Amino acid sequence: MITLRKSAERGHADHGWLNSYHSFSFADYYDPAHMGFGNLRVINEDRIAPGTGFATHGHRDMEIISYVLEGELAHKDSIGNGAAIRPGEVQRMSAGRGILHSEYNHAPAATTHFLQIWILPDERGIDPGYEQKMFPAEDKRGRLRLVASPDAREGSVKLNADAAMYVGLFDGEERAELALDPKRLAYVHVARGEVQVNGQRLVAGDAAKLAAEPRLVVEQGRQAEVIVFDLAP
Repeated sequence: MITLRKSAERGHADHGWLNSYHSFSFADYYDPAHMGFGNLRVINEDRIAPGTGFATHGHRDMEIISYVLEGELAHKDSIGNGAAIRPGEVQRMSAGRGILHSEYNHAPAATTHFLQIWILPDERGIDPGYEQKMFPAEDKRGRLRLVASPDAREGSVKLNADAAMYVGLFDGEERAELALDPKRLAYVHVARGEVQVNGQRLVAGDAAKLAAEPRLVVEQGRQAEVIVFDLAP
């Protein structure tokens, strides 16, 4: 079964410095029909204005992934990490028993456009942790590149959660298939461009929820960047 979640149906909050679209209930956006999907809890598409950002704040018991689409995001946390996250990089922060961090766009004129993703961990109260890796465009061109997984296979970042994340770039005749366990869930988010997913046409901001499906087919893209999650039910 495939259920579409159109971009315009998402929650939206414009705070001036931050323009955010919420795929699932978050902050002041509450929709009991969209509280998450499997152990995927948050996908926020955020645009941070130049010279602004999230001041130091806390999280706990969540696997948090930041994926930058445009611009740069400066990260600093209470366990000693400080880094700039750029397009193509995947940052995983395990909040565990508690972590403080800040995220800023220090550019004087450029907006930072990124996805903030939360996945429920397998275990609560673990040590907080951090990992960041670059996945070049050529590794994602015309295929679904594994970028996060529970066992860090294929050079992916390690998740403390029963979930895997893939990213692919598709244009023209490029096509990819991914075998799915019908007992699990899959979620496809189109970050930009447009693409066909199991015969359904999706554009930027759209998503497809897959349940009891044996495979995923991504094809007929137009400058598309696609994120796929393999999730615990």
